Amino acid sequence: MRFCSLRSGSSGNATYIGYKDVHILVDAGLSGSTIEKSLLNIDVDPHSISAILITHEHNDHIKGAGILSRRYDIPIYANEATWTSMEGFIGDIEPHNKRFFKTGEDFTLGDVKIRPFKKSHDASEPVGFSFFCGQNKATIATDLGYISRGVAANIMDSDVVLLESNHDVDMLINGTYPWHLKKRILSPHGHLSNKDAAEAIKKFIKLKAVGKIYLGHLSQNNNKPEIAYKTVVDALKEEGIDYEINMALRYEESDIVEI
Repeated sequence: MRFCSLRSGSSGNATYIGYKDVHILVDAGLSGSTIEKSLLNIDVDPHSISAILITHEHNDHIKGAGILSRRYDIPIYANEATWTSMEGFIGDIEPHNKRFFKTGEDFTLGDVKIRPFKKSHDASEPVGFSFFCGQNKATIATDLGYISRGVAANIMDSDVVLLESNHDVDMLINGTYPWHLKKRILSPHGHLSNKDAAEAIKKFIKLKAVGKIYLGHLSQNNNKPEIAYKTVVDALKEEGIDYEINMALRYEESDIVEI
């Protein structure tokens, strides 16, 4: 299994999962050319992409999906509610490339089993994804207001997890956003804070339930990589935990995880 966050942040998101001859993009929230260059940077030919999986319909997750689908004849997978919400924004998609899954029901692409799971966010029917590649598992859980029992259960036993660490609460509250937007971000349908991510990670590590951890989907205005990293690492140190924490960045690819 190969895992790489191509870009992660409030301005655009795309993640690559590869196993055997299956090559998957999770979200395509950047320009088509940016995603193409990013794939080539990790030695993946855009022509080889098997599918684009969409977590939800916000622009930072769908911006380049239609372009890539038309350019490379790539199927796009989403649940019905997400298709209804995003279809007017991604342009015409060939009927054979319009694919549906049901939230909570596993489906397969080649030798990869995919589990779309429910999460809490202000979108039509947002999901996270777990990928089962042989004996290994990767999970993407961003854009969520809180970690429900269901989300936690899907993160458990992941060899690599991309977890949201969207904002520093003090930066958000004291920042320039209007109050209605601050309330939205802080709500159970908004985004996970650095402190919330830290608390969740402590629990997963104590249970020996996760492998490599990436913090992602950082806000451009209400967070900084060094603040997110320090918040999580300091919280772990308070519990006597020494654990590697990695960052999924806004403008460059993360390290490639190969398992």
